[in-house]
Amino acid sequence: MQDHHVVVVGGGFGGVQCANDLKGAPVRITMIDRRNHHLFQPLLYQVATTLLATSEIAWPIRNFFRDRPEVTTLLAEVIGVDSAAHEVLLKNGQKISYDTLVLATGATHAYFGHDEWEPVAPGLKTLEDATTIRRRLLLAFEQAELETDPAVREALLTFVIVGAGPTGVELAGIISELARTTLPREFRNIDTRKAKILLVEAGPRVLPAFAQELSDYAQKELELLGVEVRFGKPVTSCSTEGVTIGDSFVPCRTIVWAAGVEASPAAKWLGIPADRAGRAIVDKDLRAPGQDDIFIIGDTAAVMRDDGSPVPGIAPAAKQQGAYVARVIKAKLAGKAAAGPFHYRHQGSLATIGKSAAIIDFGWLKLKGWLAWWVWGLAHIYFLIGVRWRIAVAWSWLWIYISRQHSARLITQRESIREE
Repeated sequence: MQDHHVVVVGGGFGGVQCANDLKGAPVRITMIDRRNHHLFQPLLYQVATTLLATSEIAWPIRNFFRDRPEVTTLLAEVIGVDSAAHEVLLKNGQKISYDTLVLATGATHAYFGHDEWEPVAPGLKTLEDATTIRRRLLLAFEQAELETDPAVREALLTFVIVGAGPTGVELAGIISELARTTLPREFRNIDTRKAKILLVEAGPRVLPAFAQELSDYAQKELELLGVEVRFGKPVTSCSTEGVTIGDSFVPCRTIVWAAGVEASPAAKWLGIPADRAGRAIVDKDLRAPGQDDIFIIGDTAAVMRDDGSPVPGIAPAAKQQGAYVARVIKAKLAGKAAAGPFHYRHQGSLATIGKSAAIIDFGWLKLKGWLAWWVWGLAHIYFLIGVRWRIAVAWSWLWIYISRQHSARLITQRESIREE
């Protein structure tokens, strides 16, 4: 067993990449996560919208390191860091000492001061979020089939997605296809094609991080799918009865929150500055300010690019940061010169808008439509972990493309619905 102890908190893209790239280094590693699985978050919305099963986009963290005896995996929740004592504090009262600490604790959804909206407007960051949204989505159609009051039935068949970033756009497109293509022949008392999918964006356009031409294309494709997009007014209230957009109330029973994120409290644990989203402001080498032995990466960190713009909170960025930190640790242990500052290499932005439509912005090349959809699919399959899961996802997509049937539509945990 090696003497230098690296503790990695968070089994997401950044944390796993760091642990992977430390293979062969003279260290022992403890990986801590409050869930037992690594999640391929870019496809989480496909679980929420019945396209994929949970087992197709998540894998046990222990499985990754089964052949790495120097890696210990702990299922535990970190609640703090004692940097003076070099200890990580666990919720169960235990303390884990470290020589080097890597915080990759991710982010959750932010409600801009209205956390009371979360029970009725779940966000999409975990498998639990995805299965909750999927259950509510499917139960809305089931309840509408039973409902005799036209007003209540219309509210049940109204689905509101708040936030028109990639997650919101992807959710809106797939929900529309589910209602208009997959379900119509299965219901007798309702016409699922009359479902209303409303995408709400406080800003002036969908997908604001993309070029204007790609944003315009995405909006056009959404409208062709029957999605209604509302711009320029924020949601001002959410309840079990519906949402208020500006001053206008929309009766609905299913709301999905895709409007913002908030980082884990890592900055608070260390008492260091954070940005408005709670992300720790780190040095150029991804260290916590004043802490030579603590690194912060992924959605937990506010990292600036060379031009002063923030590094986006996407999987490739987290993986690059995890790999960089592993290089820094190995160089330090080998007595070599420290690596230079972290430089993010942007590999492109991708978003899909339903079946056979997507947009890709590589900067030097912009794609949209059918070709972009295929590139998007191949890219996601490539980044999945393991041949088995790549084949499983590819087969699921092929089946859906041919049959137009979504396979992951079991309601496995019933939650109470209002009996009108």
